[in-house]
Amino acid sequence: MSHSDPVLEGILGTDQYQLAMAQLYWKESLGERAAQFDYFFRDYPDYGTHKAGYCITAGLGWLLEWMEVARFGKPEIELLDAQRTPEGQRRFDKGFLSWLSENGDFSGIEVRAVPEGRVVHADAPVAVIRGPLAMAQILETPFLNRLNYPTLIATKASRVKEAARDGMVLEFGMRRGPASGVGAGGRAALIGGCDFTSNVALSEVMSLDPKGTHAHSMVQVFMALGEGELGAFRKFARLYPDETILLVDTIDTLDSGVPNAITVFEELRDSGHEPVGIRLDSGDLAYLAIQSALLLDEAGFEETSIVLSSDLDELAIWQIVSQIEAEAPRYGIDGGKLLERLAYGVGTRLITSEGDPSLGGVYKLVAVDDLVGDWEPAIKISEDPAKIPAPGEKKLLRLYDHRGLATADVIALEDEDLRVGETIELHHPRGDLSRSLPPSRVSEIEELLEVVFQDGKRADGRPELETMRERRRRDLERLDPGVRRLVNPHIYHVSFTTAVKELRHHLISEATEE
Repeated sequence: MSHSDPVLEGILGTDQYQLAMAQLYWKESLGERAAQFDYFFRDYPDYGTHKAGYCITAGLGWLLEWMEVARFGKPEIELLDAQRTPEGQRRFDKGFLSWLSENGDFSGIEVRAVPEGRVVHADAPVAVIRGPLAMAQILETPFLNRLNYPTLIATKASRVKEAARDGMVLEFGMRRGPASGVGAGGRAALIGGCDFTSNVALSEVMSLDPKGTHAHSMVQVFMALGEGELGAFRKFARLYPDETILLVDTIDTLDSGVPNAITVFEELRDSGHEPVGIRLDSGDLAYLAIQSALLLDEAGFEETSIVLSSDLDELAIWQIVSQIEAEAPRYGIDGGKLLERLAYGVGTRLITSEGDPSLGGVYKLVAVDDLVGDWEPAIKISEDPAKIPAPGEKKLLRLYDHRGLATADVIALEDEDLRVGETIELHHPRGDLSRSLPPSRVSEIEELLEVVFQDGKRADGRPELETMRERRRRDLERLDPGVRRLVNPHIYHVSFTTAVKELRHHLISEATEE
């Protein structure tokens, strides 16, 4: 079996214990009993020196496409049929495998989720999964695998974009990311805020023009052949006259690279072409951007872009922006205009979510069909309140205040009716704190979960990239600036209604009294 074997991308891409539980449910005639699971994450990414105050959901589209085609076909059944226990017994019953061959797809699963690209918060369900217990259980691992990492990267990208003051951000992470996972990570980065990617395949899939410059090695080649940095720049510009971005720090940025780039830019202009810009990949990027701008402006290239790269993340970009605003006026440069010329190539620290490489998303059972028309709520008990999920059939509501800003995400029971104009009682999901929101504090209530998968097909309308990007922009505009801070963000309120709190308390009491 090779790394490209289709089995690796198929329905067997789940944990063994999911299959073991599925067989148990089948054995106990529970395999087709309807159940509900919630997908949520417990904490925001914590990068050590700074922490996110929100997340951007991503990965849903590709997950739903996978769910449309994933099934237990003949190759998968044969592989499971060959498994043996340590004692040499069959691990999977022939009857169970026969059942899987007939029922082993996700056509009976319904997924309601917060649409891809939207702001989401800790403790609130990002998705609700309903369907036959056995298949819903098998879905757990691929569901987490396909949503946790993209959401992590989309969140990082959103913070990078905000640090860049909405300037151009290019995703350069393919060489440093997790093998084939860079496709999902790069897609998430594009949803979260990156404008383009250097990944050619991903660009094609996302209908974008791939972006890139050139490597130091190109300059080194022509230096070794005796033609020098200037000769390398000339050859590159001759081949790509309308896409010329020159990497200027192979020798000396200000004494060699930028002057040689200007010489080539002048030759381009004389031949009827306009250069795109230069790229700085080392050193004090803020200072070098200012000094490069001085040289370019003096030569008449005031509109030429300056691309910055080299281990950038949101804090590095924030510091660069702050330094330019403070230092540029000393050299007679308009800092605001210079920032408008900048683009940021962000690679390793984005695609790996440096500082916090995993999102603690979980997939928890919250209800089981009681076969008489209702759902029986289920509870998991832990000494850690953060690990006790909200039980039962629920919906997720976003409350907006008089400013039109989101003030709380509220987990309510499915049949509850929260209305604008009424006092709303809210409870902290991890403790005993409660508060009341009077009518004057709530101007709008939005239901966040939408049906995105039903009857074996995507039901989300297959949104375009720009639609998902617009969702992010719209949600961030309606998110309090304190929650959006890059460092020490204000805590956003996720709350239970009184009915959810009482149901959870009742189930915990029942379970602990037995």
